[in-house]
Amino acid sequence: MPLTQSVHGRGARPSRAGVLRRTGEWCAHHFVIVIVLWLAALAGGQALQHLYGGDYSDNFAIPGTQSQDGLDVLKAHAPQAGGYSSQVVLHDPSDPLSAVSSEVSTVVASLQKLPDVLSVQNPLSSDTPTTTPNVGPLSTDGKTAYITVRFSVQPSTLGDGYLDGVDAAVQPLRAKGVEVEYGGSLGELARPEANDRTSEAIGFAVAVLVLLIGFGSLLAALLPLVTALICVVFGLALLGLLAAAMTFATVSPTLATMIGIGVGIDYALFLVTRHRQNLMDGRDPVTAAGMATATSGRAVLLSGCTVIIALCGLWVSGISFIGKLGLAAAVTVVTAVLGALTLVPAMLGLIGRHIDRIHVRKPVAETEPDPEPAAGTGTTAGKAAPGSGGTWHRYAQRVERRPWWFLTGGVVVLAVLAIPLFSIQLGHIGDGADPKSFTDRRAYDLMTSAFGPGSNGPLTIVIDQSAVAQDDRSALESQAEQALTKVPNAALITPLTPTSDGDVLTATAYSVAAPQDEKTTELTNHLTDDVLPDAVSGTSADTYVTGTTAAQVDFLDIVSSRLPLIIVVVVGLAFLVILAVFRGVLVALKAAVLNVLSIAASYGVVVAVFQWGWGGPALGVSGDVPIESYVPMMMFAIVFGLSMDYEIFLLTRIHEAWLRTQDPKASVAHALEITARVITCAALIMVSVFAAFLISDNIVVKMLGLGLAASVLIDATVVRLLLVPAVMTLLGRAAWWSPRWLDRILPKVEAEGTG
Repeated sequence: MPLTQSVHGRGARPSRAGVLRRTGEWCAHHFVIVIVLWLAALAGGQALQHLYGGDYSDNFAIPGTQSQDGLDVLKAHAPQAGGYSSQVVLHDPSDPLSAVSSEVSTVVASLQKLPDVLSVQNPLSSDTPTTTPNVGPLSTDGKTAYITVRFSVQPSTLGDGYLDGVDAAVQPLRAKGVEVEYGGSLGELARPEANDRTSEAIGFAVAVLVLLIGFGSLLAALLPLVTALICVVFGLALLGLLAAAMTFATVSPTLATMIGIGVGIDYALFLVTRHRQNLMDGRDPVTAAGMATATSGRAVLLSGCTVIIALCGLWVSGISFIGKLGLAAAVTVVTAVLGALTLVPAMLGLIGRHIDRIHVRKPVAETEPDPEPAAGTGTTAGKAAPGSGGTWHRYAQRVERRPWWFLTGGVVVLAVLAIPLFSIQLGHIGDGADPKSFTDRRAYDLMTSAFGPGSNGPLTIVIDQSAVAQDDRSALESQAEQALTKVPNAALITPLTPTSDGDVLTATAYSVAAPQDEKTTELTNHLTDDVLPDAVSGTSADTYVTGTTAAQVDFLDIVSSRLPLIIVVVVGLAFLVILAVFRGVLVALKAAVLNVLSIAASYGVVVAVFQWGWGGPALGVSGDVPIESYVPMMMFAIVFGLSMDYEIFLLTRIHEAWLRTQDPKASVAHALEITARVITCAALIMVSVFAAFLISDNIVVKMLGLGLAASVLIDATVVRLLLVPAVMTLLGRAAWWSPRWLDRILPKVEAEGTG
């Protein structure tokens, strides 16, 4: 069946190409109006966000999970036991805490008076049970104890001002020389406020250096950075206003900043590079800006839509927490695209022909002129003479001669990097991985030393016997007590205790391992799926395992089960986008497969560094940690979207040359030649932006920063330099094949117009 190419011929240009060109030219000609409007929007957005913006919080629930149902049962039958617990850990290295028993009582009474506090347990009270092994609340030597405080809401959502009351309440003990640390959610509230300015400054500094080396011009280097910064700040203001209407996770602004800066610089860079080439070809600044907007601007619009589609695919998870993370990142992608199509042309119009006036070396943009068929041949003129073309052109010709060698080499590299992925352990990163400067980390260490690692994440067992007849409840309790003995991975399970109304039995299970350990996950699932159902078999009682750790395990199970669906949806949508743009079934399939392979390799890098501990301590991570449950899902959506950026820009130039020359091999060489400099610089900038977030104190941010940096680096090197040219060479003319029936039903989309 013949190749389909009518959509992209010079005779069939969608009218929207004219819209983009006119938009670019209007913005470049009326640059004062556009820049003033952007600055006014920026100032107005900041003012509105300051007045009406919401706060970010990790307070979220997953309705329908057994841990949430168990918490609801506790709230109904024992409100004081059904809240959110945190520990205030006390430690005196010299004397037993009994010496300050009056101060402890005073502190307990003061904590009880704080807003949103349901109950406070005194660790020195005479009715405190003693257990073997000792899991608290008072250590065997009497020098360490913890006060359990139950809140009606998540403590981490109470705001920084709430800590003033907590600090005032515990002051009598600190005055006596007792170390007081906050654990759990209360400790998270006490963490220092995240400050990403250092990471942003490092990313911008590296970006300036890369652009100066790559293109030589100071103004051309600064323009993408300035426009990206304006777009990101405006996007964060919009995100703050959205946060007033819905709850976003605390990591949302950091994630939005990472993505916004990366794509903002990239999109502006692609337009500036094309604009400068137009100037070098003799166009006036307004026309050059309009042509850049109509060509590279179209590719930016398509790439931005692809990234947004991938991020919106996170809603398929069915978890609003994850879907909103994708929405937060999508906000700054939208502002980056708007800035590239309007603010960048306006800035180019403002600078005019002076864009290369200040330079550190001879300014360059793209490299070679478009290829034209040599007379009487099916090849380009540039290919006719041996040794013609630049470095990248000659490199592509080497790939043409030995495509299988390059393809095999690239696949082997990706396969080796992906090996750690097969041992991935998803979980929740506990307080034990935080820096020792954090109070929750110090509380974690004190608890582990005195009561064992499982004391940091107790599991609350709930047996709802409200539907069981009174005469049968005693037998049920005995049966359940028997079932709860000698449970694997449980250091201790306390005796069952009825609530005041007698309708619910509760107990506390302590794992032999830390909350984030795989053994704790196994214990939680074993209790939920096997032990407790057996404990109430033959009765109408319902059972639950609740608490913070149980909720994290439920979250992990949901995320793990829905990750394959996310992958299928995102890959499928991206496949359709590439197919609609380039009308080639095999080229779309190639793009999807190679991007999945590069993401698998980046997963492997993250597992090796954090889970295997290869470099984790150098990044400020204490010990080996599991991969945060939602990080792979977030990485997949973000990385797949960003990878499609470079895929679209490279394929656009290959396809553009193919339509003119009908020479598939020469088209690959030409595309590598003219995109090498800009894509390499764009990738280096994005890698530096993401890698700069490795200095963050938030380990999830470190994971995302490393994963995104590794994926972009892999995509820009192994995929673009080895796999894409090799596969496109092997496919030849077949890459652009599409059956006629499919071509008729696909929407008509162009990646770039002619300008």
